[in-house]
Amino acid sequence: MNLLKVAIAGSTGYLGEELIRLLIRHPGIELVCVTSRGNAGQRLEEVFPKFQGHKYSTLKFAASEPGQIVLSGAQVAFLALPHGAAAPFARALLEAGVRVIDLSADFRIKDAAVYREFYGQEHPAPELLRESVYGIPELYRAQLRKAQLVASAGCYPTSVILPLHPLLEERLIDPASIVVASMSGVSGAGRNVTAEYLYVECNEKARPYAVPKHRHLAEIEQELSVAAGERVMINFTPHLIPVTRGILSTIYAMPRAGVAPEAITEALEEAYGEEVFIRLQGEKGTVELKNLTYSNFLDIAWRHDPRTGRVILMSAEDNLVKGGSGQAVQNLNVMCGWAEPTAL
Repeated sequence: MNLLKVAIAGSTGYLGEELIRLLIRHPGIELVCVTSRGNAGQRLEEVFPKFQGHKYSTLKFAASEPGQIVLSGAQVAFLALPHGAAAPFARALLEAGVRVIDLSADFRIKDAAVYREFYGQEHPAPELLRESVYGIPELYRAQLRKAQLVASAGCYPTSVILPLHPLLEERLIDPASIVVASMSGVSGAGRNVTAEYLYVECNEKARPYAVPKHRHLAEIEQELSVAAGERVMINFTPHLIPVTRGILSTIYAMPRAGVAPEAITEALEEAYGEEVFIRLQGEKGTVELKNLTYSNFLDIAWRHDPRTGRVILMSAEDNLVKGGSGQAVQNLNVMCGWAEPTAL
């Protein structure tokens, strides 16, 4: 069997580490290059002792340069880099014929002006925005199969877009009524050493942040607008909670006039009943972060509130897996025609 040669740029962040954990057990790939700005020359097992004795444990980190990935012979590269830093890598790799799966926000937003508005800088490679495919397999499977550049979806957006997409597509809810409150574990901030993310500062503490305009709102509204066929603007409030991994979102929306509660159930079951990584918990179930840790599942539950008339949607995922590296590997599997659960 000819193995697909794969590289990871930005291998020492949480998403890079998670990619390594998943790809170690992938039967269709050979990990040929891992890059790091601060650990070049060190073996994988030196930086991450938990990988000692595993496949690739003696693989050495290369310098964080696109040329190192090209020299390795990689056919696909995962970019687990900060926004703004991924785009120049992607341009160079695509020019060299390497397919790219980007885990940053650089290619998720199709409008360079919107990227500037939310990220405070000019887009580094606006000419590539039209080429990118938004990386939620459940929504863009057909496009992913031929994609050269995949913008793997963000963690918060995955938890919000998937529950709402079929309801907007079927015109069951009023887009103007959508309100979202989401909670994220501390790993969502990355390997950040600023004081606000220290254990003592985060433990036994919960707080909203980035109100009212979190950066992920741009891609959330973009994809909800695609589903609705009209411009959608929502209220989205993220919260930091004292857990390591996980995102839990609670979404409120008003059904359109004449829409019966059972129509919500039917739409969700029609959209996701056969999806391997979406677990529908129904109108009586609930979602819990502890049920999703280290998994690539997204759980969705819902209720109709007869008192207010609103629909309440609840979703949960592991932000580093379905909200990050797991979804990126799922995208790889779709691109290569492999079974989607492979290595997941």
